[in-house]
Amino acid sequence: MGRAEGKVALITGAGRGQGRSHAVRLAEEGAAVVITDVCQEISQALPYPLATKEQLEETAKLVEAVGGRCVTLQADVRSLSDMRAAVDAATAEFGHLDTIVANAGVMSAGRAWELSEEEWDVTMDVNLKGVWNTVRAAVPGMIAADAGGSIIITSSAAGIRGHVPYAHYVASKHGVVGLMKALSNELAKHRIRVNTVHPTGVSDTGITVGVPMEELKEREPLFALAAMNTLHTHVEPRDISNAVLFLASDEARYVTGLQFTVDAGSTTKP
Repeated sequence: MGRAEGKVALITGAGRGQGRSHAVRLAEEGAAVVITDVCQEISQALPYPLATKEQLEETAKLVEAVGGRCVTLQADVRSLSDMRAAVDAATAEFGHLDTIVANAGVMSAGRAWELSEEEWDVTMDVNLKGVWNTVRAAVPGMIAADAGGSIIITSSAAGIRGHVPYAHYVASKHGVVGLMKALSNELAKHRIRVNTVHPTGVSDTGITVGVPMEELKEREPLFALAAMNTLHTHVEPRDISNAVLFLASDEARYVTGLQFTVDAGSTTKP
């Protein structure tokens, strides 16, 4: 029996990168998954293209290739109605929903006083409000099911430290930590655990996919994140997925309110 056998997980931002990896890893261990991504461009303030429908469909194929069951849905985490539709799809197909992986996120670079309002707003709307929308769409049904559950929120090493020049991103990733702490207390009586995961720079994400590691190390300022950790490396998406799997599994049944770092020493670097 797999470590996530019988669980049903909703994963946002699953078109590629960490979200794709989380979907495949949970499926490998027996979970059924509902995967979403926005699958369209949402702002000219973002310096890279977002995931496509074809990439989301490719994630589904990878899930099915490891024997997993999968439902795909184009959904924008900024929209509560979209997230409610994703939750409804999960319960309609699989009967229940007990695991949330609020992974969708965006990033750009700029000094705080030089950011445009659009850069600020799209980052906060996706990274913070998007998590809130995902949670508020899913939690009522999880409470009603009275079977407990796990909510896993992707933060960042920048959710613990004050990395520059990403003030809007840092603020959003600190924000989800506060949301996690409040939710972990509010949902404890319902046996729903809430935790954040804090990666350092991750290779093969939407920002870095297909870029050679040596080039990643040379880029400034958005892509040279490896210099922020003590091991001077990017971690792989599967490294983060292993943390997500642990938090989703019954092995973590008493783990809640945790800031789980997978950061190659970034948050302890002097």
